[in-house]
Amino acid sequence: MARTTGWRHTSPVTAPTSDAFAALARSSPWRWSTLRFSLRWYPEDRMRPVHAWVRRPADVRVEPENGGPATVVHERPNDRPLPGDPDFPEPIRRTDGLVARRGLAWADAFDAPMYNTYLWVAMLDPVELAEGHDPDTGERLPGTVIEGVAEVDHLGRRAWEAVLRPTPAYQPRCACCALLWSRESDLIEYGPEGLREDYPEAYRVRLDVGTGVCVLAEDLDGSPRGRGHSLRIEAVDEPMDDGLFL
Repeated sequence: MARTTGWRHTSPVTAPTSDAFAALARSSPWRWSTLRFSLRWYPEDRMRPVHAWVRRPADVRVEPENGGPATVVHERPNDRPLPGDPDFPEPIRRTDGLVARRGLAWADAFDAPMYNTYLWVAMLDPVELAEGHDPDTGERLPGTVIEGVAEVDHLGRRAWEAVLRPTPAYQPRCACCALLWSRESDLIEYGPEGLREDYPEAYRVRLDVGTGVCVLAEDLDGSPRGRGHSLRIEAVDEPMDDGLFL
C-alpha cells in the first residue's frame, strides 16, 4: 500500500538572504513527506556511499551504492505529535511560508527516521544551522553566522548556498555528529581538555529550496580532519509502497 500526506507547506519562497536561509533550515519537517536520494560522505573513507528512501515519520531504507544488503529502519521518534498529526502545533511562519520560529523546544529536531548516525538526522532536518542557545541561560540565539547567501544549482535542483561559521551558541543535534564539526561542537562533546588547534573556520553549506534538506556541507579551510557530505535528491513526495520497508 502506498501512502501520501497532505500536510506539506511548499509555498514559493523569497530571494535568498541570511534570514531566509535560517528560516529554510528550520522548515524541512513541513516541506516533504517522502524523499529518495543518494549520499556521499567526506572524507570518503568515513562512511560508504548509499542510496536511501525515507518516508516520514518512521521508515527508512538504505542500500550501499556498490551493492550489498539493504538496511531497513522503522522508528517513530517518541510519543509526542509530529508534523502531519492533527494535534501538532503549527510553527510561526514568515509571509513566504518558511518557518520563523518552531513552536516547542529550542530546536524540536525530529529524530526519526534515523540511520546509523545523528548526522543523518541533522542533514534531513538542519535546524541546528539556524537555532542555537546560550549554554548558561538557555536563551535562543543564532547557532551560526550566515554570510554570502546565493542561489545555485545543486545536482539539478535549486539550492541556496552560504558560508557558515558556528557561534558559541551552536547546538548540534549530537555534538559528536555535528553538521559543522568545530571547536564549539567539540567543547560540548569533550570539554576544554579535549579541544584541538586545527578546526575549520567556515563551511560552505547548501540547502535544497524545495525540501530544506542540507544537501552539501564542506570545510572551506582544508583541515586535515575536515568533514562534509554531498546529497543528490532524486525524488520528493513520490508514493512509497510498504514493501520497500519490509
